[in-house]
Amino acid sequence: MPSAEFVDCKSLSPGTRLDIETRNRHYRIECLGGSAIRISGHPDYCPTPVSGRVIDPLIACGGHLQFLLEDRRPVTTSRVVKVRLHQPGSPSTIH
Repeated sequence: MPSAEFVDCKSLSPGTRLDIETRNRHYRIECLGGSAIRISGHPDYCPTPVSGRVIDPLIACGGHLQFLLEDRRPVTTSRVVKVRLHQPGSPSTIH
């Protein structure tokens, strides 16, 4: 799965998966189109995939991932240290 310095979630095709490593957690995101996502990785807020939206669609190494869970709970993560991208139809997957 290729690494990237940053990705713009709004420009990604539905079905694209992101593997986001922050200083404290490891998130898995499935892009659903626009800013809509399904996200998991936080033991309290999203231990299993939960619907949400990215607040800032630009996810960059050194920045913070910001998302809204179920359209009501804002979450800001620790700094992003690695972003990996899996486009639909490519051979690698996120498990």
